[in-house]
Amino acid sequence: MNKIIELIKKTDIPTLVIILFLIGLFILAAGTKMSITSLLSDSIVRVGMNGVLVLAMLPTIRAGIGPNFGLPVGIIGGLLGGLIVMQLQITGFWGFLVALVLSVAFNLLLGYIYAWLLDKVRGQEMMVETYVGYSIVAFMSIMWLILPFTNPEMIWAIGGKGLRYTLTLQNYFDKILNNFLRFQIGKDFYFPTGLILFFAASCFIVSLYFKTRQGLAIDLTGQNELYGISSGVNPKKARRNAVILSTILGGVGILVYAQSYGFLQLYQAPLFMTFPAVASILIGGASIKRATITNVVIGTIVFQTLLTVSLPVLSQVTRGDVTEVMRLIVSNGMILYALTRSPKEAN
Repeated sequence: MNKIIELIKKTDIPTLVIILFLIGLFILAAGTKMSITSLLSDSIVRVGMNGVLVLAMLPTIRAGIGPNFGLPVGIIGGLLGGLIVMQLQITGFWGFLVALVLSVAFNLLLGYIYAWLLDKVRGQEMMVETYVGYSIVAFMSIMWLILPFTNPEMIWAIGGKGLRYTLTLQNYFDKILNNFLRFQIGKDFYFPTGLILFFAASCFIVSLYFKTRQGLAIDLTGQNELYGISSGVNPKKARRNAVILSTILGGVGILVYAQSYGFLQLYQAPLFMTFPAVASILIGGASIKRATITNVVIGTIVFQTLLTVSLPVLSQVTRGDVTEVMRLIVSNGMILYALTRSPKEAN
């Protein structure tokens, strides 16, 4: 009991309020005779499909740059990998694997350019990241119309040029992770084993990276740059590695999300992926200067479960749909809370 009380004391008040609200939603669901197992199954899928995108926030926070509001840069690289696989008509597991390899290759280059830009605006990274995200999405909205893709399943039927807004992955790598070792309990509960294993493996690989020399250099730069310099760390290189890693994780994350969702979404869609990812890691207890794998996991579980459960439950209780309003309040409110905390409180 004492350990539970200590854990509650260490939990941020907004996070505690959200957890209590989530428990209340499950109680309402039970009261309205909704299927709790179905809600839990959907929540687990949402956690797995969004987890790697949240994990992409970790490197830049630990480098002292803050949450990566330029996540669309990495997402664009991932989308390019997926589009090339569709153009070449590579299907199944190999299609997903090739898309991942291409995504990493594109994001190594994009991440390097992105890191170079952020190094030029030291102290204003989060503001510039937001502008970069909007800029690359606007630029690629033009490129999606002129890139030489010819697969009939990808381009507009009228005119025969330009990529469609939403591309189905049904004949390619749709739910390739979700269905791997998937099992069912009862009528409504499905566990996407492969999806959760991929998220767990991604967290494990990132945690191992932060135990290497380069990972420790990122940590040291984020905690105390002057001490890092005196210890032989190159802070510029450390921040660059953090940005590149975050960009690569963003590309991998969007492919995991897309295969679970069943579609690739282009044009303005990448803009809508950033704030939920930032809000998730902050809900998990991270600040704009410190974050851990535990913050990623807890935040993803709480935030995605909240969004998944709220829609059907509140639809039963109220006549209107307030889910979108609640999502905006929670995500933007948590970001505002984290950005306005005093340095003492954040630590």
